[in-house]
Order: sequence, then C-alpha cells, then structure tokens
Amino acid sequence: MSVHDELTSIQKCLDDMARSVRRLEQQMGEGLDVRRVRTDCEHLRESVALLRAAAATPAAPRRPELVTIPDTPYDNSLWVDTDDEGLGARDRRAP
Repeated sequence: MSVHDELTSIQKCLDDMARSVRRLEQQMGEGLDVRRVRTDCEHLRESVALLRAAAATPAAPRRPELVTIPDTPYDNSLWVDTDDEGLGARDRRAP
C-alpha cells in the first residue's frame, strides 16, 4: 500500500473509533475514563493530520546543522572553581 492509502485506512479506523466512543459516552455518561479515551482519539486524529501534511510535502535531504567553534581561547574565569581532570588541584602537584 502507498502512504496515502495507509493514511486513509488509519483515518477510516479513527472515524469508526470516534463513533464508537460517542456511543459509549451516551451509554456510560461523561466520566473521566470516557473523556480520556475521547481526548486520545482526538489527539490521534491530529497526529494523522500532521502525518498527512508531512507526506504531502516532498522530503528534501536534510543536511546537519554546522556549528562554528571559534579559535579564540575560552575565558579562564569559567574554570576558577574547578580542578583539571586527571591533573589534580592547581596548587598541588600531581602524583
């Protein structure tokens, strides 16, 4: 099946689920559990709509974002209260 066919199938299932939840809500009343299922169903419908929108736009190859690291030295005041790892404290000699 194509992506469009799969999304259409999911949408039909969600429509059936929404109808069932409405009937269940009429029979059981609007309790917390029924509201939770209804809300989950609505979230699934929104997620499928997002998938449908994503499938409609062609996916361009994504290049990783480049991060520029400056050549200037770091500010030494950032490490005033720390020790150099593996070298010991600044005022003592390493073993």
